[in-house]
Amino acid sequence: MLLKKIKTILKYAFGLLLLGLLVFAFIPEAEKVDMADVSRGDVLITLDGEGKTRIRDIYVVSSPIEGRVMRIQSEPGDVVKAGKTIIANMSPADPRFLDKRSETQARADVQGAEAAKGLSASKVDRAQAELAFAQAEYKRSEKLFKNGNVSISRLEQNDLQVKMRKAEVETARADLKVMESRLVAARAQLVQPSGATDNNGDGRCQVCVHAPVDGKVLRILHESEGVIPMGTPLVEIGDPEDMEIVIEMLSRDAVKVQSGDIALIKRWGGVRDIRAQVRIVEPSGYTKISALGVEEQRVNVILDFIDPIVEWRSLGDAFRVEASIIVDRAENALFVPVSALFRHNEHWSAFVVRDGRAELQPVTVGRKNDRQAEVLKGLVESDRVIIHPGNNVMDGTRITQRD
Repeated sequence: MLLKKIKTILKYAFGLLLLGLLVFAFIPEAEKVDMADVSRGDVLITLDGEGKTRIRDIYVVSSPIEGRVMRIQSEPGDVVKAGKTIIANMSPADPRFLDKRSETQARADVQGAEAAKGLSASKVDRAQAELAFAQAEYKRSEKLFKNGNVSISRLEQNDLQVKMRKAEVETARADLKVMESRLVAARAQLVQPSGATDNNGDGRCQVCVHAPVDGKVLRILHESEGVIPMGTPLVEIGDPEDMEIVIEMLSRDAVKVQSGDIALIKRWGGVRDIRAQVRIVEPSGYTKISALGVEEQRVNVILDFIDPIVEWRSLGDAFRVEASIIVDRAENALFVPVSALFRHNEHWSAFVVRDGRAELQPVTVGRKNDRQAEVLKGLVESDRVIIHPGNNVMDGTRITQRD
C-alpha cells in the first residue's frame, strides 16, 4: 500500500515537472535591445556642407617676354622671397630656320640694300663736290665784290648756292645712313639659329623673373625648357598661412547662415575638429549637378580659421574638408539620441525602460540635429530609453541589454 502511494506521488510530481517545463518553454524570451541614458547638455543645431581650403591670394607668375625659358629649378613647397628669389631665367628666342625660298629672297634683299648704299654714297660724294665748287665760287665772287667788279646780288646768289649745297650734303648723308640700316636689317634676315644660351657667359641670367611676394611655390605650371609666348603662366605662389575655407551649401540652407556663426571643421584628417567662423555668405549662387544627376542651386560660404595655425598647419591649398556650421543651440537642455524617437499616432514617442519592460512614452521634442533632440516634456534625466527599437518591441515587452 505504501509503495502504491509513493508511485502515485512520483507520477504527480513528474507530471507537474513536465507541465512546468512546458509552460516555461512557451514564455516569450526577453528582447535584446540597445539603451541610452537621457542626458543634459548643449544641443547644437548645425548645417553640414563639404568644401575645400583655399589660399586667400594666389599669384600667378607669367613670362614677361616672348623668348626661351630655362628649366625651372624650383619645386612645390620651396620658400620664396619677394624681389630676391629668381623663379625663371629667360633669354630672347633664337631666329627661325630659313627655307630655300626665304634664304634666296633674303640674299636678294641684301644685294639690293648694298646697291642702294653704294648709290647713296655716290650721292654724298657728288653733293660734297658741288659744295666745294660752290664755296670756291663764293670766295672768288667775294674778292671781285671787294674790287667792285661784281654786284652784291651776284655775291648773295653764290652764298645761297653754298647753303643749298650744304643742305644737299646733309640730305645725302642721312640717306646713306638709312641705306646702311636697311643693309643691316637685310643681313639680319640671313642669321640662322646657333643654339640657345641660358646666361651671359658669367652665370648671370639675361631676363630674371623674380618672385612677386613672400610665400611658397604652390604649383609649377611650366617646368621644362622651351620657347614660350609672352604671358605664359610659369608658377603659382601663395602664403599657406593665409588660408580660408570655401564650403558649398544648398541655397535653402545657406539662407540660415549668418556672418559670425561658428563652424566645426570635421573629417579633414586631424585628430580633432578645428574651429572656424563664417566671414561671408556669397550673394550669388550657381547651378551644380549632383551625383544623382539633379540640378541644385548652391552657394559658397567663406570661413576663417579661429584656432591657431599650429592646429591646422598640415592643411594645404585645395584640401577637402567638411564643416558643421552652428546656426542655433539649446544650452543645458535635456536631450535623447534621435534614434530613440519615432512617430506614434502623429506624435513623437519613445520606449522608456521601467522594471525590465519597455513602456511607450509620448515626448515633446524641441530643437534637434542629426544625433540629438531636445526633450521639453515626457522624460526626466534619470530615464533610460531604447535606441533603434525594432518591430518586436512593443509597450510592455520584456527587454534586456544587448551585449
